[in-house]
Amino acid sequence: MLDLAILGLLQEAPMHGYELRKELATKLGTLRAAISYGTLYPTLKRLKLAGWISEAAASNDAVPPMTSKRGRVVYKITAEGKERFAELLTQTGPETYDDAGFGVHFTFFSRTDRATRLRILEGRRRRIEERRESLREILTRVGDRLDAYTLELQRHGLEACEREVRWLEELITNERSGRAPAFRNRAGLTAAPSPAPTGDTPPAGTAPPETPRPHQDRP
Repeated sequence: MLDLAILGLLQEAPMHGYELRKELATKLGTLRAAISYGTLYPTLKRLKLAGWISEAAASNDAVPPMTSKRGRVVYKITAEGKERFAELLTQTGPETYDDAGFGVHFTFFSRTDRATRLRILEGRRRRIEERRESLREILTRVGDRLDAYTLELQRHGLEACEREVRWLEELITNERSGRAPAFRNRAGLTAAPSPAPTGDTPPAGTAPPETPRPHQDRP
């Protein structure tokens, strides 16, 4: 999954190791603990040997402060790397339903075709439903023998699974209807969903929708 994440970020722009690690930690919260320089640089070396990325020397003004000499190397995705990234995006195996795998793929859903997004979302929903049923069984079978804190932890896990199932069902409904996820602002209000990305372009000659004009009071 780290391969997909790195290639996806480098497709946006060339980056040096410091920048790349920062972007990975920002966008992929589920993998933060695993993204150390001891993990990142061996992965970059392997991707380079595979021909999916290349290295170039950065100018001095591109070097971030407080970094080692490794920060002077800028990594770029190659044409073969772009092909590999596109191939990784289409994968829908069980690894894409796990926490880390799902998080990485979801990050790049805007570049993934709708059919693949649906398969991953449905697979993730099945995985979380299985987890939910397992927690329910534990609470039913041995809940009365658990101490208060362990019981609360199990209940917290069950509630988290139920919330995620509802969220996934909403996403799946939107995908089937051709809508993107609704945006929720900090106040908790939901904006109208926009069309989901499909890669299609509007027909030639189609005029863009008219922008609503603010109301003007008459004198």
